[in-house]
Amino acid sequence: MKRFREYILITIGFILVALSLQLFLVPNKIAAGGVSGIAIIINSVFPVLEVGALMLIMNVILFIVAFIVIGNKFGGKSIYASLGLSGTIWIMDKFNVSSYVLTKDLLLASIFGTLLGGMGMAMVFNQNASTGGTDILAKILNKFFHLDIGKALLSVDFIVTLFAAVTFGADVAMYALLCVIINGFVIDNIIEGINTSKEIMVISSKINEISKYIIEELDRGCTILHGTGGFSSKKTDILYTVLQRKQFIKLKKFIKEVDSRAFITVSESHEVLGEGFKDILADE
Repeated sequence: MKRFREYILITIGFILVALSLQLFLVPNKIAAGGVSGIAIIINSVFPVLEVGALMLIMNVILFIVAFIVIGNKFGGKSIYASLGLSGTIWIMDKFNVSSYVLTKDLLLASIFGTLLGGMGMAMVFNQNASTGGTDILAKILNKFFHLDIGKALLSVDFIVTLFAAVTFGADVAMYALLCVIINGFVIDNIIEGINTSKEIMVISSKINEISKYIIEELDRGCTILHGTGGFSSKKTDILYTVLQRKQFIKLKKFIKEVDSRAFITVSESHEVLGEGFKDILADE
């Protein structure tokens, strides 16, 4: 069931990316890096070659090269997401979806295309998958030229925008570069928002009741730490737990009922790994 849910989320994710390309970026010739950017540039020179078909061919070639050069570093979810995105765009090309362009304003197309695409990419990345393409090129550069993955990704996208400048002009290329920059921020912030949990510490005379509520009612774990009061020098117990936002609301209400004098500190954790949350060694 968990695996099925992961693939459903990945599917929704790459459909959003496909829509961002077809409704905003492709009609306005905004080649915002990656395989999709290369496909947009080639399509403008050879219109008979559809963006989706080009992406599908390039991704298949890149995966074959990656298996030969890098080895088996790409799991089933990444292959599914990569080929699924290319296939979806290819199907949309057949139905001429890009003709339903929502705006011809380059700024609006850049902003809304990047927001929609970033949302989709975040959903894919959050399931420990990727859409291939640029990631594969970056890993090849990392292997042969020892570039950091992040720098390699930026280098590939920058080269694509240079070709976009030659093909479409400097103005369109600068919008493409703007999309590349914004996309990273969008993806990071959405993933952080999805994975944000509440890290909670409680000092209370009713620690046993509170820990029992967390374990039995919220189905979460907790840890009891033993401390000493700095002012009173009395021994005291401190409860530590990590909960989802909705669970914390329930816990706060319960603590208010059993011990209104409890001392609670709350902070946000942008990523939690381990039992009950994301697997530490999540495979693809």
